[in-house]
Amino acid sequence: QVQLAESGGGLVQAGGSLRLSCAASGRTLLTYAVGWFRQAPGKEREFVVLISRSGGTTYYADSVKGRFTASRDNAKNTVYLQMNNLKPDDTAVYHCATRKSGRYCDGDYGRWGQGTQVTVSS
Repeated sequence: QVQLAESGGGLVQAGGSLRLSCAASGRTLLTYAVGWFRQAPGKEREFVVLISRSGGTTYYADSVKGRFTASRDNAKNTVYLQMNNLKPDDTAVYHCATRKSGRYCDGDYGRWGQGTQVTVSS
């Protein structure tokens, strides 16, 4: 089975940028569409973006449209999330996951990474 590992989180000031990576091992990521979710303290996990297997199609949450960009390099078995113009409300643990069906619900996804913390200071 595929295993996922996120990296690239950290502390950044509002208006700054970060790039998260989701690296797969154990199986090629090419067979999966991949989603990014985030969970802030005391809040439910929320959908951020879904990227198709080819990378040609993406679906974004309204809250991140125009600021976040998902991409993937299937040769490197890695999916990326470029986050620009970060806001304090973006503070959360970010997870990547392989899609089973559907798009926006965490129940639509199968394998999950452990997450990476993103903290945006005001």
